[in-house]
Parts: sequence; structure tokens; C-alpha cells
Amino acid sequence: MKETINPNTYDAIVIGTGISGGWAAKELCEKGLKTLVLERGRMVKHIEDYPTANLDPWDFELRGTPALIDKNKQLKQSRTGYTTAEHSRHWFVNDLKHPYNETKRFDWMRGYHVGGRSIMWGRQSYRLSDLDFEANKKDGHGVDWPIRYKDLAPWYDKVEEYIGVSGEKLGLPQLPDGVFEPPMELNCVEAHLKEKLSENYSDRVLTIGRTAHITGDKSREGRNKCFYRNRCIRGCPFGAYFSSNSSTLPAAERTGNMTMRPHSIVHEIIYNDNLKKATGVKVIDAETKESLVFNAEIIFCCASTVASAAILMQSKSKRFPNGLGNDSGELGHNIMDHHLGAGASGVIDGFKDNYYKGRRPNGIYIPRFRNLGTKATEKKEFVRGYGYQGGAGRGDISDHIAELAYGAELKEKILEPGGWRMGLGGFGECLPYHDNKMSLDYHKLDAWGLPTVTFDAEWKENELKMREDMIQQAVEMLKNAGFKDIKTRNHIAAPGIGIHEMGTARMGRDPKTSVLNKHNQIHTVPNVYVTDGACMTSSGCQNPSLTYMALTARAANHAVKQFKKNKS
Repeated sequence: MKETINPNTYDAIVIGTGISGGWAAKELCEKGLKTLVLERGRMVKHIEDYPTANLDPWDFELRGTPALIDKNKQLKQSRTGYTTAEHSRHWFVNDLKHPYNETKRFDWMRGYHVGGRSIMWGRQSYRLSDLDFEANKKDGHGVDWPIRYKDLAPWYDKVEEYIGVSGEKLGLPQLPDGVFEPPMELNCVEAHLKEKLSENYSDRVLTIGRTAHITGDKSREGRNKCFYRNRCIRGCPFGAYFSSNSSTLPAAERTGNMTMRPHSIVHEIIYNDNLKKATGVKVIDAETKESLVFNAEIIFCCASTVASAAILMQSKSKRFPNGLGNDSGELGHNIMDHHLGAGASGVIDGFKDNYYKGRRPNGIYIPRFRNLGTKATEKKEFVRGYGYQGGAGRGDISDHIAELAYGAELKEKILEPGGWRMGLGGFGECLPYHDNKMSLDYHKLDAWGLPTVTFDAEWKENELKMREDMIQQAVEMLKNAGFKDIKTRNHIAAPGIGIHEMGTARMGRDPKTSVLNKHNQIHTVPNVYVTDGACMTSSGCQNPSLTYMALTARAANHAVKQFKKNKS
């Protein structure tokens, strides 16, 4: 097929518009670079393209449950149990149109549209610490990160200040404090557990989740504070939580330096053997299937962990027959995610005269307390650690329907809240295993003639041992706090279920064992930066999106300095 070369040459190209792509666009445009932003999916405009944001349950034909015909189009996307409810299924891809393959089960949840998963993310925002950046070197798994906490700390500050992260300062070395909006409130049962943890343990603390929601009075252009509707996955018309659509992309657009092009499937980064650098990208128009070429001096690959690796794998040349920058052979390997679904819940007597106001879009967090580098926290059965997320609430109407009450009795029970239940769910680190990988199948092509992704990854002994401790400690903490009827849970699922896939083009110090350097540049193609989850060298047990944003802001700053230096 004939390729059309676009006559415009840009200073930079950003591939992807999600958490990382939005930040790359903002930083590059604000620093004066003419930037082309490419998104494989459709356009989504803030506010006007959130079709279910203001709908109530009775506004949906099936009260929120997708019809069977819709489920059959999203059998893999629906594995989480919440992504494809009637109010949010439009954000997630049609699995028949966008297939992938599984040597071992992998739950790849995707949204192809401007803003990517920044519209649907869980918004939990935690910093990594040197405990995380030094872990690989100390215990011998994976390779050493080429950066430490001090390298990223000012960029965490910048990102938190801009996006708005509500939270409480704790002074814990394993979970560095940040620039916070006022914390959301714990309810009475969560506060009770917090108090009991402080009485029973010297190494454990419960806090409200650190979440990317505006809660204070500081104004941010076009964004308002949270209204506690808890309809975040639908898209927030108030811009209360951070997304590319409400924040970074409008900021980039305001500069006049951004050109946005949706429906643009990037499938190759072009490498020039003579110039020894990348010169542009090859694109398929998703609607017309026209082949296009766009040229630029700098390329930021922010398509998401799997998609970025796939683009690099398809970018073959005489110099890079196995994929752009893949001298190490690590491209596509070391897939990580967070394993969850292990923990416990229990009920507690009392507190019947207490309730809560609104629908807080946030839960509690118990930071990591295992293997912190001290004898007291050491757990020999596994390396690394985990935190807990969860929360307390009162039973709803479904508890009472089971009692088959009728008439006046039913009306009374509807108005009477049920008892309190507290849940703790572990959120554990996954080690970077070389044999947890993705590859491309050139025999199974998608609708645009591109190879499909095949996953071959699994949880291993370290994760399984960690899960045992997650459950045991959750039970113990609840028992010690006076909870009863404690029930355990160990839903193992598969990698991908945490929707935190990462590691396929890892950073490192040595080009022989990694793909990217300390600035997120491909070691051997320094004008290409990869700053999404693909760059991660280890996973930590914290939600990673805040780290992606900080790494992207840092890398963009470096790229602009190099660009201006080369132009002078």
C-alpha cells in the first residue's frame, strides 16, 4: 500500500493520549515544541463526550447490566467484573474487533479513545520509595533501576501539585509523603480500625487513600472540587479527578503548539540507518486504512505498556532486526502487574447510629509493613511486600430483599441501613520474571493487517506465598479490632487483572540487559523516549500511574533541553 508522507515536520510526536501521553503533550507544548499527538481511537471531548455521567440507574434499559449480545463482544474486557457495566462498557474495546492471544490467561483491559484509561483509572496515587528503587539490586531479581527516589522526587512534587492529590502525610520512609489536597474523611468503622491498629501494632497504620481528586479550594483551570458522586469511571463533567481530557490535553491545546489526530494507529517508528536516529512514525488511519508517515525530531512512545512494546517490536530495520532498541532481547519480557483478590472482611457490632454523607470515591490504605529492611519486618517466605486497600460500609437494600419482606415491612427495611462490614484486600508486588512475556503473532492479524499480541505470563511462587500472608494478616488485624464473622477471600485470577501491566521495555543501567536509560531514552536511539508502564524496572506494590506521570514530566524536560541544545 502506498504511503502518504505528511508535508509537515513536527518537533515532537507523542504516541498515545492516556496518563503518560497527556503529560508528554502538555510538557512538550508548554516548552515551545510543535507537537503532533496521535491516538489510535476516537476523539473524546471533556464533558460533552461522557454520555452516562449524569444518568441514574433507572435511566438504563437494563438497570446497568449489559445485554448478552454486548457481553459476547467483550468476554475478555468483562473479566474484572466491573469494566463492562452498562454505564461504562463504551470505554472498553470490542474483543472481537481487537483480539489478542493467551498462551496463559492474561486479562488485558483496554480503552481506545482520546484520554485512554485516564478516564477510567482508579486514581490511587502513591510514590515509590528507595525501598522500591533499590529492591532489584538488593535481592537480585531483575536489573537495577538507573534512578533513585531523589531523581524523581521533584517531579512527583510537580505532578501532584498540578493534578491535585488528596491525602494525609504519614512520615513513612516506604511511602513518601507528597503535595496533598485535604484528605477525604474516614467513616466511623474505618476510624475504629485505624485506632485499633495503632493500639495493637507498632508497624501498621491505616490512612485514607491518596487519590487524584481535588478536595481543596485551590483553583485549577476548568476543574472543580469533588462532588462525591462516585461515578468516576463514566467521566467526570466537573473535572474533579485528574484525566488527560480535563487537564493535560487542554493545557497542551492552549499553547497553540499541539496538533491532535485521533483514529491514527501507529505501527512503526522509522529508524534511519544513516542518521542513526528515528525520523518519524508510520500510521494507519483507523477509518480509511490509508497509510501515512509523519516526521519529527523527538518521539515519545506512550501508547501503554503492551502497545508501546508492540510498536517497538514491529519497528524493524537492518540495524534492529528484532525490534527498535532491542539489542538486549528484553523487549516484551518482564511483564508485571499487581496481584490482588486476597484478603478478608468482617462485621462489627455497634455504630448503628452512625452513617456517612455522599459516595466517597475512595477507600482506605494500609501501607506496606513486610520486608522493610529491618529484622522485625522480615518475612522469609517471600521477598518484597504488599499493602491493603479496602473500606467499610453498611448493607444495602439487597440484604433485605432476601428476607422476603412485603408491604409496610419492606418499606421500613428499605429505610433502615444494614450492619457495618469492613473489607481489606491485599495489593501485592510481582517480581520481574524474564519468562513472563508478550510476543507478536504474524499469522493472526487484526482488522488493519497488524500482528496480534500473545501473552505468556503467570503468578509464581513468590506471589502465591505473599498471598497467604495477605489473608492471614487481614484476618488477624480484623480479629484484634473486634470484628466478627470474618470471611477470607483468595481470588487469584491472572496477570492483567490489576490493570497495571508494566515492564516490557524496562529502564536499566546496562544496554545489554535493558531497553531504556535513566532518562527513558532507548539506549541506542536516544531521540525515542518510552515513559508509560513499559519502562518500569520493578513494580512496587503501589498503584503506578503517579510514577508514570513523574517519569514523563522528567523525560520531557530532558528531551526539550536536548532539542534546544541540538538546535543552537
